[in-house]
Amino acid sequence: MHDHRKLGRELGIFDTDPLMGAGLPYWLPDGAAVRHALEEYVRDLERRAGYQHVYSPVLGKRELYEISGHWSHYSHDMYPPMEVGGEQVVLRPSLCPHHALIYRSRAHSYRELPLRMAEIGGMYRMELSGVLGGLNRVRAIQLNDAHVFCRLDQVADEARAALALISEAHRALGVEGARYRLSLPGPGGKYIDDPELWQRATALLREILAASGRAYEEAEGEAAFYGPKIDVQVLDGAGREFTLSTVQVDFHQPERFDLHYVGADGAKHRPVMVHRSVIGSMERVVGHLIEVHAGAFPAWLAPVQLAVLPLTDAQLPHARALLERCVALGLRAELHAPDRGSLGARIRQARLVPYQAVIGPNEAAGGEVALRLRDGRRLDALPLDQALARVRGQIERRDARRLWDDER
Repeated sequence: MHDHRKLGRELGIFDTDPLMGAGLPYWLPDGAAVRHALEEYVRDLERRAGYQHVYSPVLGKRELYEISGHWSHYSHDMYPPMEVGGEQVVLRPSLCPHHALIYRSRAHSYRELPLRMAEIGGMYRMELSGVLGGLNRVRAIQLNDAHVFCRLDQVADEARAALALISEAHRALGVEGARYRLSLPGPGGKYIDDPELWQRATALLREILAASGRAYEEAEGEAAFYGPKIDVQVLDGAGREFTLSTVQVDFHQPERFDLHYVGADGAKHRPVMVHRSVIGSMERVVGHLIEVHAGAFPAWLAPVQLAVLPLTDAQLPHARALLERCVALGLRAELHAPDRGSLGARIRQARLVPYQAVIGPNEAAGGEVALRLRDGRRLDALPLDQALARVRGQIERRDARRLWDDER
């Protein structure tokens, strides 16, 4: 595997600047294109799975995090409060307290549950300088997060569905999970003191993992402060293990925020929160994908999906027309004009682009395009519309392993 900290900069995915600060990378245009494609994909995946999307602010009053338990159990990783209008305001370390408030803002019936709430939102953690590096450990995080508010009898199904979403996304991204980990509390005061809560949540997650048929290991000291979690562990370029995706069961915050729903009996009942992140943070997942694919991203995710290469200046008008058509179809395309070097040099420059459209005199005259694939295959010339339709079809499949299907 490659090191994303070096390769990501060489590819123009991200960079840093001392004036912005350590652990605060910025996204360059190609990186922004990858991130945008990821965000579109995961929102669509969640929407099809019944999630509703929200936006919530990245700030909250200190009191909010005192209620959630973050202030007493997690404040060492939070930024210090800011005095604003006589109140203390904090950059949020997590999205779950905000989602609990959104849930609490409306009355809910048992008929509405499960209520699945998702957001790609910013959160901030005061990581120490010594652990910061590239996109894996940062101080400003854009997290693919979601919280399912459900009845106790719905928890197992929702957690299993979340694991299935994680597996589907990992296949599309070309990510292979190293292992599943059941993260449990360890000794010390980091965790909320409620043994019965921990026993209930841990028993549920063990049942869910057993029913799913997934092999897993247990790890003490890796739980969230409010409950156990299932972590999907992968390896970075140096062989170090880290968490990419998670599923958590939380009885704590519904109690702290006095969340409830009206049951079939007309009485108030406490929901359970299932926290889950399908692809983790945008920073961490992109850093991992750079290493996994060595910059040759799956076609649906590539910053540039199709490079247009006219043989000579005589084919430039046809190449520009092709570029416009690609953009109109929603493809991320780029013109590699003859002034950038010989055809061979331009093909090498575009070696990470999944599809290369070579336009010579015959193709220009016949309204055709000869596609070259990133893996070295050269395809027969096809009518322009047919070739672009097939490229678009391949991209829409979001298959991390295949660039082209021989079957039409």
